[in-house]
Amino acid sequence: MTKQKMFLKMIAASLVRRRSRMLVALLAIAVGATILSGLVTIYYDVPRQMGAQFRNYGANMIFVASGNDAVFDLDTVNQGAAVIPESELLGVTPYRYESVMIHEQPIMAAGTDFAGAKVTSPYWYIDGKWPEKSGEALLGEEVADKLGLSIGDVFNVTCKSGEETDETVIDDGLDMTVAGILNTGGSEEQYIYVDLSDLEALAGPTLKLDVAELSISADQDTLKTYISEIETDTPDIAPRLVKRVTQSESTVLTKLQALVFLVTVVVLLLTMICVATTMTAVVTERRREIGLRKALGASDMEIIGEFMGEGLLLGGVGGILGSILGFVFAQFVSVHVFSSSITFQPLLLPVTIIVSILVTGLACLLPVRSATDVDPALVLKGE
Repeated sequence: MTKQKMFLKMIAASLVRRRSRMLVALLAIAVGATILSGLVTIYYDVPRQMGAQFRNYGANMIFVASGNDAVFDLDTVNQGAAVIPESELLGVTPYRYESVMIHEQPIMAAGTDFAGAKVTSPYWYIDGKWPEKSGEALLGEEVADKLGLSIGDVFNVTCKSGEETDETVIDDGLDMTVAGILNTGGSEEQYIYVDLSDLEALAGPTLKLDVAELSISADQDTLKTYISEIETDTPDIAPRLVKRVTQSESTVLTKLQALVFLVTVVVLLLTMICVATTMTAVVTERRREIGLRKALGASDMEIIGEFMGEGLLLGGVGGILGSILGFVFAQFVSVHVFSSSITFQPLLLPVTIIVSILVTGLACLLPVRSATDVDPALVLKGE
């Protein structure tokens, strides 16, 4: 039998003889590895998960014209948005604002793309439905109350042809149907939303938009990089971050990741304490065995090697168990907290096992070092 096989057989026999204590140490390592694997998985997946949640609060970037002479139309907006990877660009919504007349009352109308608005403004609460075709409109709740309109009502919209003091209009206007009532609790309730093509039919075609909103799945630093690229590639656009969204997202992510890191460190320290306590008890129980081996000529390195082998074996097994259970734990948290599944990180498997072995090795240093201080003459006295 080779030395390696004999060494492994001795370690396995020692673990089996003290299986109750070793099971406690193994469970401590497995729990520590589970928390490590699960929290680190969450740590790296939290930006994606939180980013998706923050997109429910609206767009995080807007485009406006860089100057009065800038060409700011759909083509320009699309050119600027092309800088952002398709996998990160969730939606783009253009807006054009014009003053219109409804029931002889001036109302601000916003021409937009409703398909894009659904993505960039998911927090909008619609009583009724989103407009699906030309001739349908979305009324802010304040406008609907002011005009006495409800879902399904038909109303006529006209547009002034010049200055606000000019009461003439382009034509007889358009008859539109109320598809839904918008309730946000904000300034959006003061507008009537129509399709861009309907607003062009009312106010006349124009190449210039007022603003475009973008919803992008990226962190604040990445968004700033895109802004620099857009300013360089498309000088007619002045991109801006929606700070109330991006700064809140960055703050929450930083605090949450710091909390995850702190909890992970505390759990690993507790794991080290538990393993060190268990190994100390094992060394104390085996003092006579250690003394006998030293009396028979065993060196300190051989004794250290056996105890460290036991500890590292427990660390490896606990790391494997923890890697598997950690992903299950992370998946459970992700589904119940963020309502979406988490992505598996293959690199985390070997990292968890290595960290578990290192933590176990560090925890075993002091107990194993005390094993070499055993004096055979004292522990074998009277044997």
